[in-house]
Amino acid sequence: MEANNEREKSREILALIPARGGSKSIPRKNIRLIAGKPLIAHSIEQAKKSAHITRVIVSTDDLEIAEISRRFDAEVPFLRPSEFAQDDTPDWPVFNHALRWLKDNEGYEPEIVVHLRPTTPNRRVETLDHAIATFIQIPEADSMRSVRPAEYSPYKMVLIRPDGCIEPVVIPPNCKNELWNMPRQALPQAYQGDGYIDITRPRVILGRKSMFGEKTKAYIVDESVVDIDYEEDLRKAERMLRPPEDA
Repeated sequence: MEANNEREKSREILALIPARGGSKSIPRKNIRLIAGKPLIAHSIEQAKKSAHITRVIVSTDDLEIAEISRRFDAEVPFLRPSEFAQDDTPDWPVFNHALRWLKDNEGYEPEIVVHLRPTTPNRRVETLDHAIATFIQIPEADSMRSVRPAEYSPYKMVLIRPDGCIEPVVIPPNCKNELWNMPRQALPQAYQGDGYIDITRPRVILGRKSMFGEKTKAYIVDESVVDIDYEEDLRKAERMLRPPEDA
């Protein structure tokens, strides 16, 4: 048992929390107060409480976010270049920049990188740790992504052609029926990403220029999760995170 604990201690698992300063839907979203704390503080505290995560870094282009992140005991060893902090910047350039900076400037190369979005403030530490522990046991996997049952089946969605007629977005294998007439229970179960947690091996990000690689395992989340995009999501998060005595 002690040998297993020593191996766990020697495994470098980095939590990277991306938090840019600009936000059009909710201005200054990442530092808005939720349950008495800046939004980003919730993800930082979850990472700090994890039994597996060994280092917590915030990638931001914003000095105020950097200051708040340090106050809650996250590291901000660099400021993200503005070209990687635009409205349409995908995840890969952000993670590639962070991992390359850490390697070039510190010689630091984690075994696993955990992507924690600050927009999911009600993440449970127990679920976070279970996901990481599960991924550790699957060395052949390039990555793991949290998913949940889709709210609406994609097999009932349609496209409108230029002629005004509709056609299915996707058709299950060997299906000859009109999908929009089929009961939901007869269709394959579909899942959607929920932003709860993504886990990737740095070699996939650096070597394959991908956030997921070719073999992405699913981690099914079955608890209520809020993903903050709009003001009403902030109010929902406040209700979910408010202490019971204040409810």
